[in-house]
Amino acid sequence: MSEKTTSNPTDTPVALVTGASKGIGQAICIEMARSGYHVIVNYLSDREGAETTLAAVRAQGGDGACMGFNVADETETQAAVEKILSTHQRVDALINNAGRVADELFVMMTPDKWRSVIDITLQGFYNVTRPVLEKMIVRKSGSIVSIASVAGIMGNRGQANYAAAKAGLIGASRSVAAEVARLGIRVNVVAPGLIRTGMIKDAPIQKIKSIIPMARLGEPEEVGRVVRFLCSGDASYITGQVISVNGGMF
Repeated sequence: MSEKTTSNPTDTPVALVTGASKGIGQAICIEMARSGYHVIVNYLSDREGAETTLAAVRAQGGDGACMGFNVADETETQAAVEKILSTHQRVDALINNAGRVADELFVMMTPDKWRSVIDITLQGFYNVTRPVLEKMIVRKSGSIVSIASVAGIMGNRGQANYAAAKAGLIGASRSVAAEVARLGIRVNVVAPGLIRTGMIKDAPIQKIKSIIPMARLGEPEEVGRVVRFLCSGDASYITGQVISVNGGMF
């Protein structure tokens, strides 16, 4: 685990965003900074990308820190969360964005391809959320948002592992939401569709647009703004929900 930390006043809300070195994660960090959060930028290996995200956070007048750890590693993640809580005494918003793809037809999918996607996305949800949730329960406040996918709702050819992991996020989040709703903690899911990120850089864009009712790709900022809303007081009566950001795909 590598880290670069700065302290902040205890009355400043703290957001932890996993998988935040680029794309949707980076956009979420920027939006959370705009809402006044001290943003912890998690990354696995792209430290340079994480530093770019942190610079964008600071450009919004906010602050934060970069923290490298593998969400799929329970021991490493536990140590990282303990470090965050020791430094800041709180995590007010947790955004589970870390994930990966390893596409293959299911009949040809190797165990490694299956496990690598499940471990980052779904096991990572458990590894990060459980210790953060313990602190939220003590404080009786907090918001958790997990980033799923249209694939977790509709399925997608060649993505059985990815769809399973994202569908698992939805089921787990709804269950946890029911468990902690009376404790002042909200748990929701955002399910993006086809968003303009590096994940689809080699995809047939014109063909993709033809299946989207709005006939365009989404932008990372459009996902980030929904996450920001769900973590705000304006969403105080919303929990256990899946918000699709997909241009009208059903």
